[in-house]
Amino acid sequence: MTTTSVTIEELRVLIAGTLEINPEEVTDDAHFAHELDIDSLLMLEISTRVSAYGVPDNAVAASGVTTLAELHAFLTSKLTGETPPSPLIRPRPVSDPAARLFLLHHAGGSHLLYRGWAEHVPENWELCLLEAPGRGSLQALPLIDDCEQLVDYFHAAVAPLLDRPFGFFGHSMGALLAYQLTQRLLREREPLPAWLGVSAYGAPGGDAGGSSPHLMADDELRAWLRSGGGSPPELLDNDDVWKKFAPVFRSDFKLVDTWAAPRSPQPLPVPLTAFAGRGDTLIGEDRLLAWQALTTDFRGLKRYDGGHFYLLDHAQQLTAAITDAMRPAAP
Repeated sequence: MTTTSVTIEELRVLIAGTLEINPEEVTDDAHFAHELDIDSLLMLEISTRVSAYGVPDNAVAASGVTTLAELHAFLTSKLTGETPPSPLIRPRPVSDPAARLFLLHHAGGSHLLYRGWAEHVPENWELCLLEAPGRGSLQALPLIDDCEQLVDYFHAAVAPLLDRPFGFFGHSMGALLAYQLTQRLLREREPLPAWLGVSAYGAPGGDAGGSSPHLMADDELRAWLRSGGGSPPELLDNDDVWKKFAPVFRSDFKLVDTWAAPRSPQPLPVPLTAFAGRGDTLIGEDRLLAWQALTTDFRGLKRYDGGHFYLLDHAQQLTAAITDAMRPAAP
């Protein structure tokens, strides 16, 4: 018998019953695969049980949801007829694009980092901005502070769009996610990007050094963010505004700080270009050049005037460099 509503507690009990565990073990943001050991067969079983709420048997398994909170949001959208929120934003949709460029934002940021970029790429290219949960239209979804979980989430969103030449460009935290997303595609033998751009982030595997921002006291974290630039003063100086955004910063920085780089990663068979600001004090040139060891086709390090957020002043130059890099795959 179908229904028009479902509570998160009902779903918690349903999943606990499937796994034969106590409901309190199924927390809202526990990752299905990594923390609850839900494999593909168990996911199909959950899909079958959830079909009692009026969704097709395979809808949940095909949805890409990875936590109880995401499952509840997905089912609620299905039952109310609303479109589930997507991490993909297309500022200028193209019906049959010659190429797609996926852009990934920095820690504490959003897709607005790339505001205005669409006007600088070829008209027959589609720009796809990836937004992490907990901001924008995904405000109701819980934050994700684990790199592989966020890669899971983004992978589900981009997988249907890899049917033509595409590239990844990520800034700071976004560079790490773009790299790990490419590794995921390689591991699962899916289409690979024609090009990968990593901005203001050192190659994984080196000695990152420095501090762990997610463990800093509030005053220390705000001062650290001021030194890096990119965060507006009204966010850092207004206590009420800071309280709203601090959890986003801490969650994202935890993702970066706690990610463990593989000891001997397989070099990517993908052209890779590194980008940075000449005045960036957060990342050394040696770590930027270390990307050369992680690709079979290193296209060099491109530097621009500015600090960690140099790209805010160089959108046209950056998109021109990206277009040139991807042109052989998307003429």
